[in-house]
Amino acid sequence: MKVHDLTTPALLVDAADLTANLADMAAALPGPRCRPHVKAHKTTALAKLQAAHHPGFTVATIREAEGMVAAGLGDDILLANEVLDARRLGALLDSGDARITLAIDSDETLAAAVAGGIREVVVDVNVGLPRCGVAPEKAGALADRARAAGLTVRGVMGYEGHLMLFPDEAERAKHTEECMAKLLAAHADVGGELISGGGTGTYAVNTWVNEVQAGSYALMDTAYTAAGLPFRQALTVLATVISVSDGWAAADVGLKSLGMDHGNPTVPGGQVWFCSDEHTTFAPAEPVSVGDRIRVLPAHVDPTVALHERMQVVEGEEVVDTWAVDLRGW
Repeated sequence: MKVHDLTTPALLVDAADLTANLADMAAALPGPRCRPHVKAHKTTALAKLQAAHHPGFTVATIREAEGMVAAGLGDDILLANEVLDARRLGALLDSGDARITLAIDSDETLAAAVAGGIREVVVDVNVGLPRCGVAPEKAGALADRARAAGLTVRGVMGYEGHLMLFPDEAERAKHTEECMAKLLAAHADVGGELISGGGTGTYAVNTWVNEVQAGSYALMDTAYTAAGLPFRQALTVLATVISVSDGWAAADVGLKSLGMDHGNPTVPGGQVWFCSDEHTTFAPAEPVSVGDRIRVLPAHVDPTVALHERMQVVEGEEVVDTWAVDLRGW
């Protein structure tokens, strides 16, 4: 099949760019130094390629954990999120095919872990992002209560997500150090072998954690490219120009096929005006015609992928494989 044979909108993954991104991360953070986060691509076929470089994975949902175990990738999964019903995770552990570690940040999430049959946890520490995480000074006490409840505490995690898109690397490094001081203080009280955190935006500057939960590096998006990250734009959304007017054109990719929380997508050689449900309106630098195919670059890869059922792996204009986005849903 050729790219022009595909129905649009369609996710395209450039095989060479993806391979280069995986190799570059493996060189920068070999083996267990990177714990790839599958929330960025939700695709077990891609995760199997990452498994050739890294032994463990990060997931964000129970559904992702279930899919990874079903694909034979459950040897060391960290669910880096709080859940209040862990019974499905306990069932995975009972199957004997998985090792799952769950993040906790409260007595309620600790109780859910125990009730669900979880055996190992990490204490999630708030290092500056106002989302989940226990205050650093309370982490040790929570770990003590977890051990008293019969759980193994593997260590701590903290996510400096508010720093990922800082355009200046020196500033990113400075603020990352401040955040990681909080995580290391918590780890001194909690103990355990894991100091987990970071992401694609801080993978090169966060030298305080012993594993980085990077995900977007594999496929990339324009927000990370604008922040100076060196990985290639492997993911694009194929669109068809469906209308042409004096000064602008419309393509059949819109809000229902693009993650928009980081802003408009990019159309190479054009200026995007706005996106609506099923359309991207743009001003092309060179004339386009109805029926032309264009490749749209998303600003945020994670929600973009989650809107699609499959991705097409391409080499030039050849479609060489089709991967199901099989970790979608909950």
